[in-house]
Amino acid sequence: MSEMRVVGVLAVDDATQQGGSSGGGESRHPVVLLQETDGKRCLQIWIGLAEAEAIALEQQGRLPERPLTHVLISDVVSALGRRLERIEITEVRGGTFYADLVFDGGLRVSARPSDSIAIALHADVPIHATEGVLDDAGVVVEDDESEETPAGGSAASSDDDEVDRFRAFLDNISPEDFGRSG
Repeated sequence: MSEMRVVGVLAVDDATQQGGSSGGGESRHPVVLLQETDGKRCLQIWIGLAEAEAIALEQQGRLPERPLTHVLISDVVSALGRRLERIEITEVRGGTFYADLVFDGGLRVSARPSDSIAIALHADVPIHATEGVLDDAGVVVEDDESEETPAGGSAASSDDDEVDRFRAFLDNISPEDFGRSG
């Protein structure tokens, strides 16, 4: 099991998703990018627009006045006296990712990875992926630069550089490189 971190949510052209160019008129779909905290393997999970917005808002620390579904779920869990310990991305079947919410006492609840990631970000709990998922759908992204933030550099600029590397990486992927759906 490897701990993962959310790199960000990107919009990817259908042509990239399909592995080629469709000659224009392509639409864009959100993808959440996860990377091992202590490694170079990454997961790309296609997600819905609502989940992309929830993840992006959590990353930015901005939430609407009324709770979104992932906040509501987190609040209900707390109100019932339970504690979410982590989420686990458990498998990839037919290009679809599966995840579990793991609570205190070993209770597990199946959930979509996209919802699970939003909940984990809100509850500030770790995100893990099984070795099987990383073996099946993980892609190693080589870092051309030093792994450390340059002297005088900031973590934010390092994150921006990483997102730029992922954008370049996404320009060169094929459908066989990743599973689909979250």
